Amino acid sequence: MTAESASLERPVMRVLLAVDGSEPGGLAVDLVANVAWPAGTEIVVAEAVESGAGLYGGPWPGLPAAEADHLETEVRAQATRNVDEARARVAKPGVQAETAVLRGRPAVAIGERARAMRADLIVAGGRGHGRIESMLLGSVSAELVDHAPTPVLVARGPRIERILLAWDGSSCAARAAECLRAWPIFAGSVIHVLSVADIEVPWWTGFPEPGSPELMPIYVETAEASRKQHDEIAHAMAAELQAVGLDATADRREGDAATQILAAAGAWKADLIVMGTHGRTGLARLVIGSVARNVLQHATCSVLIARENAPHLEPGAGRAG
Repeated sequence: MTAESASLERPVMRVLLAVDGSEPGGLAVDLVANVAWPAGTEIVVAEAVESGAGLYGGPWPGLPAAEADHLETEVRAQATRNVDEARARVAKPGVQAETAVLRGRPAVAIGERARAMRADLIVAGGRGHGRIESMLLGSVSAELVDHAPTPVLVARGPRIERILLAWDGSSCAARAAECLRAWPIFAGSVIHVLSVADIEVPWWTGFPEPGSPELMPIYVETAEASRKQHDEIAHAMAAELQAVGLDATADRREGDAATQILAAAGAWKADLIVMGTHGRTGLARLVIGSVARNVLQHATCSVLIARENAPHLEPGAGRAG
């Protein structure tokens, strides 16, 4: 098979790039511009603009109707300039890029557009401060992870060459690993599979003191079994990634999962952390797990989070015709 024919067989992707004109939002644009998207990829560059009280981040001021309308028109005009500039930066031969200025609460409007276009991926900046208030990014990126119908990549850098996969063998972690296997954008990346063993005093021993002589043999045995298990699952996943042609290695750490994931990403100089999370039902929203949220909040590199109950990961799944 020639390189040209192999390229033609690579699945296309549909990507929603969320912008707001901020510097962190610009990092998301840089990242999307630098990715080697497969030919036929569709990118929608979108900005969401609220109206009324949402535009001000508080009560609607007592402005004459004409003045309020003029202000909203100006905000939407700036959003149009933002998406047009971003589109010019991400457009390239073989990639179809279009723009959209959405109306409504940013996380909701972006999620709805992603669902309507059956996006494979949402890319957003990590923290932004747009006009009047923070209008799109920052806390909105975490809300997108909570609610979006597809994996979300929170961009904090311009490239995804060195990837750390947080792996514990769970079904939600498997959703994240499937992104690496299924999406051609990761074909040239180096992947470091990390599994973290949480070594604690077994609750079922009934010994309150970790240093109790009676406890130590049980603790040592349990800790060693956990280390062995996490070594095995890390190497098994690395082997699975290698089997589909990816450059992957394995590692095991022990301790608090979020702390060790962040430490490993920093020590290895990762560009991107890839991890899964459970969709947990709250009173009126889905809430990502504490490990994923801690990593998302404190990572200095980009983070891609795949929620376990996101509908699909195969590029182009569900395309009509």
